[in-house]
Amino acid sequence: PRVELAWAMKAHQHAQVYFNLISSVDPKFLKLTQVDDSIYEEFRRTFRDLRVDVLDPEELKSEPAK
Repeated sequence: PRVELAWAMKAHQHAQVYFNLISSVDPKFLKLTQVDDSIYEEFRRTFRDLRVDVLDPEELKSEPAK
């Protein structure tokens, strides 16, 4: 139990650091991996009309969205 608790505490600390880092950068300049652009291009090919600025759960559950 002590090892699991220590691991969880360390994981939480790392998560806080990464969250602070990505929150401090304007998203249009944020690059997390070298393939971010190709991932986004593929996402846009698959989900052409999906608005990512405001996600509506009901819209995502609709028949056309499926």
